[in-house]
Amino acid sequence: MVYTLFKKITLSLIASLILIIGAAAGCGTAPKDGETAQKTFNYAMSGQYKPFNFFSEKNELTGFDVEIGMALAEKMGMEPKPLATPWQGLISGLKAEKYDAILGSMTITPERQKEVDFSDPYYVSGPNIFVRGDSAIKGIQDIKKDTPVGVLISSVYDKEARKYTDNVKNYTSDVTALQDLAKGRVEAVITDRFVGKIAAGEQNLDIKAVGDLILVENIGIAFRQGDPLKDQVNKALKEIKEDGTYLAISKKYFDTDISK
Repeated sequence: MVYTLFKKITLSLIASLILIIGAAAGCGTAPKDGETAQKTFNYAMSGQYKPFNFFSEKNELTGFDVEIGMALAEKMGMEPKPLATPWQGLISGLKAEKYDAILGSMTITPERQKEVDFSDPYYVSGPNIFVRGDSAIKGIQDIKKDTPVGVLISSVYDKEARKYTDNVKNYTSDVTALQDLAKGRVEAVITDRFVGKIAAGEQNLDIKAVGDLILVENIGIAFRQGDPLKDQVNKALKEIKEDGTYLAISKKYFDTDISK
């Protein structure tokens, strides 16, 4: 009788132990396709590219890029964590694993694709030439070899400006370049069409856009090469475009759909 009872208790304990081990093993299994153990989406930008990314009066990082990142994080089941770092150090910071992605209005170029992987384009834009209100410059054809032109350092615009002038002045912020333009320190600035127009209006700068867009840019989200997070973001990007989230954010900042 005692032996039978002892045997039942032993078998019961063994069964319980098997269940516990099985549950623990289940917790350690590899994520299924489409799942991730990652809980936070850390994405970087310059924080000096209004209205795409900038600091509000409350010193909070905000803008189109920030809100797109938040929407993507929600779709992926992650907590969004935007952060600002100097533009010229964004790619090196990504490669050093300081954050997961660059979501900061970075143009997809062959040169950058040698260093990072890009998502599908999340918006399309292009640069205008901005000049003072009384300038005789009517377009890119009026830029001479000695014309002082301001551009963001390490940007696509820097490379574009050097096709027309040898007198390029680099800035760490497009807005600072536009302010210098209004003060007469440069004769033209090449920057994104939306950035220039919004800066001119908000700061009451006597500047204007002239000519056609210099080029059309596909803007992507940058990842470390081979990072599977890119595929998750592409899936989430498609979803926010399909459910209207993307359009709502785009219209909030630009009153139009800038995805195409």
